[in-house]
Formats: sequence, C-alpha cells, structure tokens
Amino acid sequence: MAKNKRGRAKRAPASMSMIEPRLRNIYKKFYKESYFAPGALDAKTKELIAIGCSLIARCEGCIEGHIKKALELGATKEEISDAIVVAIGIGAASVLDESDRAAIKLDLHHFE
Repeated sequence: MAKNKRGRAKRAPASMSMIEPRLRNIYKKFYKESYFAPGALDAKTKELIAIGCSLIARCEGCIEGHIKKALELGATKEEISDAIVVAIGIGAASVLDESDRAAIKLDLHHFE
C-alpha cells in the first residue's frame, strides 16, 4: 500500500470523488433507471450480464459485487460460469479483431 509523506497508509478516495456532484448525480440516476428499474429482463439476468460486462471492463469491484448480488438473487454456479465463459469468448474475439486490424494495416498474411 502506498504511504504518504508521514509514513501513513494512503486511503483510497471515495468512488467518483473526482466527478463534480451534478454530473455524478446524473450518472447515478441513469444507473438506477437502467439497472434497477423494472424492465424486460429480471434482476438475476441483469446481474449475469453485469458479471460478463464487468469482466470485460476489468472492474474488480464490479465483478465481486455483481457475483455476490447474482448469488443473492439465486444464480447457480452454472449460470455464473456461463456468464464468465461468454465474457471469455467476447474477450478472445476482441483480441482476434485487433490482430486482424493490425494484419490488414501491415499487409500480413502469415497463415493463409
């Protein structure tokens, strides 16, 4: 853990502390409306989607929070596994897509 000039452990700033309150409130309202408001998807399905999105976004706190919430909502280990496997597939596809773009730009055709 990082230390300040006095040798004390630095504490992490509050989440969103660098966003002005007006914009922070707009985000929170959007998040609440899009995520918690009733819609076509039930809460457990939204949590499973959130697990996959959080993995792709590499948001550690999000991953842990959404897995915990999914479990609270009755998600099975198999359902959580499926969400993770879908994220792995999307992550792998994004690597392939980026390497294809590089091959096009560099006019490379290694294994045709």
